[in-house]
Amino acid sequence: MPHDYLLQHIAWRNILETQARIIRLHDEALAKAGLIPVEQYDVLLPLAEAPGHRLRLSELAERVILSRSGITRLVDRLEAKGLLKRESCPEDRRGSYAVITKAGLAAMKQAWAVMGKILDEQFAAHVRDEEAAAIHSALVRVLKANGSEVGEVSAPVQIGIRRK
Repeated sequence: MPHDYLLQHIAWRNILETQARIIRLHDEALAKAGLIPVEQYDVLLPLAEAPGHRLRLSELAERVILSRSGITRLVDRLEAKGLLKRESCPEDRRGSYAVITKAGLAAMKQAWAVMGKILDEQFAAHVRDEEAAAIHSALVRVLKANGSEVGEVSAPVQIGIRRK
C-alpha cells in the first residue's frame, strides 16, 4: 500500500504543534503556580524512573527530551534548588551520578497536579480511547524503529501519582 506522504507530513506537523502548544500551556500554568518549569520536570522524570532514582550524567543527557543542549546548566539549577544531588561514581572518578531528592520527587508531584489537569483538558478530552491507543501504538513503533527503548507505562503512573 503506497504512503500518502502529504498526510504523513501534516500528521507530523500536527504532532509538533500539539506538543508545542501543550508545553507552552504547562509552562504558563506552572509559572503562575510557582512550580518547576517543564524543562526541569523533564530532567527529573528520568531520575524518578531510574533504579535507585539515579543516573550517570551522560545517561541523563540521553533520556532528557526537551533540553538536551543545556543539561549541565539545568542540573546545576536543580542541584541549587535541592531537587537533585550529584554523587561521585566509585567505578569512574571522572564520572558522577545525578540523584533525585525527596524534594525533587515532591516538586514533580506538585507539577504533575497542574500538568495532568492541562493534559486532561487540552488533549485527553479531545481524543477517544481507541484513537489514543492508535496514536500510542504508531508512535511506539516509530520510536523503536529509531533506536528508542520506549516503555509501555506512562511516567506519571511509574512515579505513583494519583489524581482524584
